[in-house]
Amino acid sequence: MPLRRLQHFLVQTADMGATKDWYVRVLGLEVGPNPDFKFPVCWLYLDGEDVLHLTPGGRDVSENRKTYLGQESEATYGSGVVDHVAFHATGLADMIAHLEAQGVAFTRRQVSDQGLFQLFLVDPNGVKIELCFPVAEAAGIDAEVKASEL
Repeated sequence: MPLRRLQHFLVQTADMGATKDWYVRVLGLEVGPNPDFKFPVCWLYLDGEDVLHLTPGGRDVSENRKTYLGQESEATYGSGVVDHVAFHATGLADMIAHLEAQGVAFTRRQVSDQGLFQLFLVDPNGVKIELCFPVAEAAGIDAEVKASEL
């Protein structure tokens, strides 16, 4: 039973509004419907599928949230045990121009044996985001690091 796709990931945040706005503005996700869990959540969608769930984190989360989700960590910054979240993407040159226009820092990586060109960026909560593009889209775009050269 192979995995098919990323279903979603959850970020607990100190500022849901700023985090939501960043993912909408920078990565083009869309706010969509979410269940009423009796605690604040925001679900963000990509192509009609919820892929990112946001909820408040920290020390003062509601009892409803603790009852429903539990709380493994009070962290609201940093990736914690999650190193990064990855999305397949297309339109590398357009994305680079978009990130630069948004003032979002990123790094370029290339994994030639997998045919991937990657952009790494960090969201407002310190979560590392990886965008994977077909290496064929990288013609004329240099990677700061190539896996084959490590």
